[in-house]
Amino acid sequence: MNNKIWLSSPHMSGKEFEYVKEAFDTNWIAPLGPHVDGFEKDLVSYTKSGYAAALSSGTSAIHLSLIMLGVVAGDEVLCQSFTFSASANPIVYQGAIPVFIDSEKDTWNMCPKHLRRAIEDRIAKGKKPKAIIPVHLYGMPAKMDEIVAIAKEFDIAIIEDAAEGLGSRLNDKACGTFGELGVLSFNGNKIITTSGGGALISNNEDYINKARFLATQARDNAPHYQHSHIGYNYRMSNVCAGIGRGQMTVLNDRVAQRRANFEFYEKALSNIKGITFHQESEGSFSNRWLTCIEVNPSETNGITREDIRLTLEKKNIESRPLWKPMHIQPVFEKYPFYGDGTAAELFENGLCLPSGSNLSNADLELVRDTIYELFNQK
Repeated sequence: MNNKIWLSSPHMSGKEFEYVKEAFDTNWIAPLGPHVDGFEKDLVSYTKSGYAAALSSGTSAIHLSLIMLGVVAGDEVLCQSFTFSASANPIVYQGAIPVFIDSEKDTWNMCPKHLRRAIEDRIAKGKKPKAIIPVHLYGMPAKMDEIVAIAKEFDIAIIEDAAEGLGSRLNDKACGTFGELGVLSFNGNKIITTSGGGALISNNEDYINKARFLATQARDNAPHYQHSHIGYNYRMSNVCAGIGRGQMTVLNDRVAQRRANFEFYEKALSNIKGITFHQESEGSFSNRWLTCIEVNPSETNGITREDIRLTLEKKNIESRPLWKPMHIQPVFEKYPFYGDGTAAELFENGLCLPSGSNLSNADLELVRDTIYELFNQK
């Protein structure tokens, strides 16, 4: 049996250890420290955002964003349905109501038409939504120009979930910088990692200062421990930030490597009738965090994405169905949904192929050859 080929595993450069060693040598092991400050500056420089707060996860960044925007129990928040549950969970943390929006077929992200319909309908029902959470799924930029225009028209703030989109751009503007608040993730499977971690970015300095305050247990400026607000233990540690600083030095390389994976798969598999690839729209530059395909059984002699997944699994190759939409998840199915079934269809027919930046040519060729065997192609 060949060594396990993972969907997206961490990829260290070696430079991370220098920063981590510095943290140990200077005894900056506790939360916060010079690497946290440095990592935040690196993120601001890379994304061209105004300010950044390094946090324990992307989920915590979304949660703090909702608090910043004054979302409380009973409020409604419009959220992309086709995403990981971390996009929606913090809405419920606040006692608010997620209203799920379907995807469009071009980017697979929040559909502006369904977004507009949802806003108009919720307002007609007497409940204007407090925020919009679009997602840059698999690193593919959403139709932010349209979404931003709708948000401005109705005066609703945007929390931009770019957890999968660091390194992606739309019209040369970094994903995560279109909304009032942008969310990044550095989980172990992301394009760069801090082992676990995330960040909040914004051009609003007050938002970032308040996020940092709330993320460090909302401790007031006093010689004793005094608290006037409910706080959270959401700040990134200096050690994790050291890993992040090392990762930032190779971020562009990681994007290039993941885009090369996509190009390999597209060239190798596009001749198989019934397999299509998630394509960039005009003006989009995707980091290609994960290479994703759709499989149409009516054109593949009945071969499904699940047949491909199980065939790869037999060769010790990890692949994964696309995200199951939130509106059909057991925990969220009671909440409102506006759409036409696009996300559900993508879930039914879509598959993420191994996409790590540390995949070897032999790894990629084994994935290709295993799929060829299933389709009896040589």
